[in-house]
Amino acid sequence: PESFDEAMQVDASKKWEQAMDEEHNSLMENQTWDLVKLPEGKRALQNKWVYRVKDEGGKKIYKSRLVVKRFAQKQGIDFDEIFSPVVKMTSIRTVLGIVAIEDLHLEQLDVKTAFLHGDLEEELYMQQLEGYEVKGKEEM
Repeated sequence: PESFDEAMQVDASKKWEQAMDEEHNSLMENQTWDLVKLPEGKRALQNKWVYRVKDEGGKKIYKSRLVVKRFAQKQGIDFDEIFSPVVKMTSIRTVLGIVAIEDLHLEQLDVKTAFLHGDLEEELYMQQLEGYEVKGKEEM
């Protein structure tokens, strides 16, 4: 699906709803935001749901992620710089080479919602999530 409305209209709508619930619950458990009135002179960033289906061992896994509509942001106003820590392939090859040469045991892990474990230095304001607006506080 390309939008929340479309996700709610397709045959797999229950699976998409479950995927969004999982993402929303993770965001809430990590206390990602506080619902506040938008201060004067500030802009609320727009967001959207992004959907994809992963194939894990022949089983379809429905994934939903909340993202900011970056195209609606202005550098210097909404953000100053972009940084996304990603390991370089040469680093992975080096580690794998050492593991092979030294006959070591290697383990990997995936930190679910890893990006939520950092602290922001600046305050950001974002519109409420479509489908998860707090009743009575829709204007916040």
